[in-house]
Amino acid sequence: QLPAGVKVGSYIRSDVVLDSIKADVQLPEGDEVSMTSVGESEGSECNAACMEKEIHDLASKLGGSYVDEELTVDLASGTRLNLHMAKKADREFTVKLVSLVRDIRGAVEMHTDLAGRMKNQAELIKGRFLGIKALQEQYGPDGVAQQGMELFQMTLGTILDSLQGAYQGQIVGVLLFNGVSLPESEAMLNVKFTSRTSRLLEENAPTPSPTLIVEILLVRSTLAWITGIILLISTLLGMFFLFNMPITRDTLLYSNVKLD
Repeated sequence: QLPAGVKVGSYIRSDVVLDSIKADVQLPEGDEVSMTSVGESEGSECNAACMEKEIHDLASKLGGSYVDEELTVDLASGTRLNLHMAKKADREFTVKLVSLVRDIRGAVEMHTDLAGRMKNQAELIKGRFLGIKALQEQYGPDGVAQQGMELFQMTLGTILDSLQGAYQGQIVGVLLFNGVSLPESEAMLNVKFTSRTSRLLEENAPTPSPTLIVEILLVRSTLAWITGIILLISTLLGMFFLFNMPITRDTLLYSNVKLD
């Protein structure tokens, strides 16, 4: 289910069984599609002070608190999640979650910039969240890991709300929850750019006007009639000379035999 409080026009939830846990997405080259990857920076562009501020802001949005390097959030299930930044797994989960929020904010800013330039361009935001894996490896699949999933869903709700507001509801999202852990170097969706030169040439070719089309058809019809008339005259002349050919001379028809 979608996180509680998320406002969407409609959504479909289904379980899909696939032969492969990865899929390829083909996109055209050029300026037709703008792709932004989120959730992969992992705070590399944010120093310690920046990260502290981001965690505090996230806690405020989720109705929690961040005091003395401890993130505390009350979950929808009625439990309370405490994440201590001194613990490696807790900090890794929190940093990945904050990085996802930062990257989404950057994608929204990029969308605003593109909209200001009046570019009619499709936008694709692709990302993944691997923070749950750190909690599962440290605490197991239940307990803290399950609470971390609830916190992620709450954060996802704020992300969807910000995207809905930025795109004014004109956005389609696909959320994939997969129980199989992939290496960090791999992703479920592999985006490939394909060449569309021939199609672009066809689209950019000028469309002939109706007058030009009529002129072309008239020229073709005239040439066809002239060619037909010439062939008819040639055939009649050939038949005329054939029937009026003297038979007293050496010809190929009579094998050089003279009749007179």
